[in-house]
Amino acid sequence: MKLEKEELKSVKRSFFNILALFMQNEKIDRKFVACLLKWSAQLSLSDDDLLYIENNFDHLEYKEPKDRLDKIDSIYHLVHMIYLDNVVEDIELEVATIYAVKLGFNASVVGELFKAIATAPYDGKSTSEVHSEIKEFLELNNM
Repeated sequence: MKLEKEELKSVKRSFFNILALFMQNEKIDRKFVACLLKWSAQLSLSDDDLLYIENNFDHLEYKEPKDRLDKIDSIYHLVHMIYLDNVVEDIELEVATIYAVKLGFNASVVGELFKAIATAPYDGKSTSEVHSEIKEFLELNNM
């Protein structure tokens, strides 16, 4: 999935929020760190992005998305991160599920959502179509 400039900025904000969520823990499992580093490389974080992380490392703060639409956008961004390399790894789905549950979504329904989205690029769907489908799926499942 190719990201436009503004969309990339939004996905990076979501990445920083996911990073902050995991940084809240006193101890972070290495497999989660590896996943987050993979996403940071795939997002081509700039020198400014890395400097931001470095300068705020001990103060990164998870920010709960304000409303349902922001939560849906966060899930959408998460899907982008997973599919940046067109390979879905188990650890990515595990990180995604942890984040989605933190957002208030049911883990089993989130798993189904990720499976459904996996075929979107192969079906020739645009990013706006995928976004609409995510929103519709979450509404149908009362999320």
